[in-house]
Amino acid sequence: MDRLATWVSRLFGWALLFLSAFVALETLLRKLFNTSLQGADELGGYMLALGASLSFIVAMIDRAHIRIDVLHTRFPVRVQALVDWLSVIVLGALGAFFLYVGWFVISDTMAYGSTAATPWRTPLIWPQAAWYAGLAGFALCSFAMVARASRLFLSGQHRALAAEFNPKSAEDELSEELDQLRDR
Repeated sequence: MDRLATWVSRLFGWALLFLSAFVALETLLRKLFNTSLQGADELGGYMLALGASLSFIVAMIDRAHIRIDVLHTRFPVRVQALVDWLSVIVLGALGAFFLYVGWFVISDTMAYGSTAATPWRTPLIWPQAAWYAGLAGFALCSFAMVARASRLFLSGQHRALAAEFNPKSAEDELSEELDQLRDR
């Protein structure tokens, strides 16, 4: 899962670098030659939609989703495991919900043959398919995590569940940052 999060992060990073170069080129062409490639804003919207769906995957794998954990660490390990298990189940349900609702967007686009209201007239199925693929990736990862967390919880391995699915503490995050700093 960590490799997937790293790969997704790098993919989106490269996409943003490409978008930045495209916007810079667009700006230069407008200022120096009074011409435009048109579509920088359209491309930016597509990158944002794809990046948002991919960021769900990274946040889930890195346990970076926001949870209020003021009381969490004060609970017994079994209660922590129950709360963590339920939170993973909710993420799985959210993944299923995204697939369900997203499919209506995709099916409407296909039924109407929708295109962007821009000079490029991009068939919207292309960027929406990429967006939906990101949502599907999130759903699949969340289902895998539900299966793992359920196996640990139902077999009574509460400490292992807590180790894998507890929210990161400030100390954990600091330790990761220091490790990454050393690696650079």
